[in-house]
Amino acid sequence: MGHMNSPISTPRGYAPRIEAEPETGRPRHEFAMVFTSTPRGARLARKLVSHRLDAWGHPYGSRVNDTLTLITAELTANAVRHGHVSGQDFHVRLIHDTDTVRVEVTDSRPERLPVLSGLEPPGDAESGRGLQMVAGLATRWAVAPCEDAPGKTVWAELRLA
Repeated sequence: MGHMNSPISTPRGYAPRIEAEPETGRPRHEFAMVFTSTPRGARLARKLVSHRLDAWGHPYGSRVNDTLTLITAELTANAVRHGHVSGQDFHVRLIHDTDTVRVEVTDSRPERLPVLSGLEPPGDAESGRGLQMVAGLATRWAVAPCEDAPGKTVWAELRLA
């Protein structure tokens, strides 16, 4: 079998970390990984988020798994389409706290901020509805500039209760 190029640029953060929340001492799960800024990298990110959620007790097909997998698909597709800088990867971080799960997608284009328009794209438009979907599915979402490098992080949270 021939060698297949992996869409993962660095396995950094692949193993989940379990830390204690400072306020409660309860476990907190975290998963982080770097992916190549390609459609294949976005697909792998979506699949790994779904897999990690399943491992954390949110089975495939559950509301939490389906919703966050869909949100991740949109945010990673946007990172590839709108946040791509040649030679730069995107980062995905998944954080499971007591009452929320948060997905963060970081890319290298700070000047290309996502904007949620109140206007519906034309009926035959192939894009333009993704952030409306994220806003409708997530409990809350936002974009923040990176503090230590050029780029931005788009994140979305889902309340578990």
